[in-house]
Amino acid sequence: MATIPVVFSEEKNPRGIPKAPFIADVEKHVGGSDADAEPVLKGFQDALAKYRYMDNNLAQRRQGLDEKIPDIKKTLAMVEYLKEQQDIRQKKVIADDEDDANDLDDDDEASLSGPIKTTFELSDTLFAEAELEDTDTVYLWLGANVMLSYKIPAAIALLQQKLDVAETSLQNTIEDLEFIREQITVMEVNIARVYNWDVKRRRELREKEGKS
Repeated sequence: MATIPVVFSEEKNPRGIPKAPFIADVEKHVGGSDADAEPVLKGFQDALAKYRYMDNNLAQRRQGLDEKIPDIKKTLAMVEYLKEQQDIRQKKVIADDEDDANDLDDDDEASLSGPIKTTFELSDTLFAEAELEDTDTVYLWLGANVMLSYKIPAAIALLQQKLDVAETSLQNTIEDLEFIREQITVMEVNIARVYNWDVKRRRELREKEGKS
């Protein structure tokens, strides 16, 4: 049986997802009281399947971003902490050169009393302790088994850029999900209205045939 494709509205959301048309006059849309509703229903069902496919893909993308963003934030916080320690040590060098240790407060002095101690994650539930030596370089995983070294300022800039992109992508994904779910509702309503119209029409035809 032939399918009558859905003619989508020219109106789209910012990412180009078309708005579903709402069928106000079912009989006119189907093509009259004697027209076959099945091709129209099949077209609506095909359009609904496409929206649901996009919904599933976007839901997976959102889940990935929800997992990715906290990791970026933790990495950025760690690199910023290393930068802070680097600045404190640099301040001490300047203070020593100027023979003015008063430039350092108690917290700064405490942070210079030994190597930086931290923990790092080996797996989801396994952590190990580490001592970090003074360094101006960090190594970042970029995905696909690729790791590159960056100077700390460059690493902070890269991570902040990645965080901004990921948060923007998450916001866009959430908006797209809300938009698509509205279109799914519209298509479900269209299908229900055409189906109910067709059932009513068939019943009326049977009643007329019975009377005749």
